[in-house]
Amino acid sequence: MVACNKTCQQIFFAMTIAAGCCFLTTGCAPGAKNEVIVMGMIHGRHRTSKLYSVARVKSFMRAVDPDFILCEIPPDRLETALREFDETGKIDEPRVKRFPEYVEAMFPLHREMHFEIVPCAAWTKAMSDDRREKLARFKETRPEDWAEMNRAESQADEQLRKERLDEDPLGIHTERYDEITARGLEPYNRLFNDALGAGGWDNINAAHYALITASLDGHKGEGKRFLITFGAGHKRWFLDKLRQRDDITLRNLREFSSQGSARETD
Repeated sequence: MVACNKTCQQIFFAMTIAAGCCFLTTGCAPGAKNEVIVMGMIHGRHRTSKLYSVARVKSFMRAVDPDFILCEIPPDRLETALREFDETGKIDEPRVKRFPEYVEAMFPLHREMHFEIVPCAAWTKAMSDDRREKLARFKETRPEDWAEMNRAESQADEQLRKERLDEDPLGIHTERYDEITARGLEPYNRLFNDALGAGGWDNINAAHYALITASLDGHKGEGKRFLITFGAGHKRWFLDKLRQRDDITLRNLREFSSQGSARETD
């Protein structure tokens, strides 16, 4: 009996050590929460902004050091963009080249950092064309609604400028920025979402988020880091949904503002 107990103790001790080693191994930790950072972009203004330049975008991407970048590129456009960049070093794909944060930051960094690019924009050309045509029509047929929408957006833009939140990445990634932008977009969403169909504000955000959800769900418990890069106006909508998940840790981009190294150690 004593020998048996000693043997059992040795086996148990060995199993405990093995389990501990497995837990400390990144790919073996059971149920490790993924980290998610939502990075609000200002698109074309990255080329002119002194505070949120393309260089600053690259700096943040390096600091975050993501395993995946979930970007505002439609799934059917990514392959073409990747091929063009690999072959020529530039991108001519029209839906992608309009975003300097991708053409001049993400794609070049992809060569050295080896994160996976995940396209999560639900837009299609047909959807975009339909939205443009409907809005042009509403300007004539619903002038009061159109005026209310534009007034709210203009007031929000002015408030962001007044508080110097419009181009400062540290200001963009605050609750105050989200509060102001949400207020500015409220009439547009309330008055036109249903009429615009798939291209309405709530509708398109739900479609974008479905693609984001699919990626997050596909990597549950892996302890990976996801960087979501969409226009800053989408940030509030996504964060409200992401906060409902209990399998991720949300982090603010501001945490990475002065980091040279991205990964936190336990």
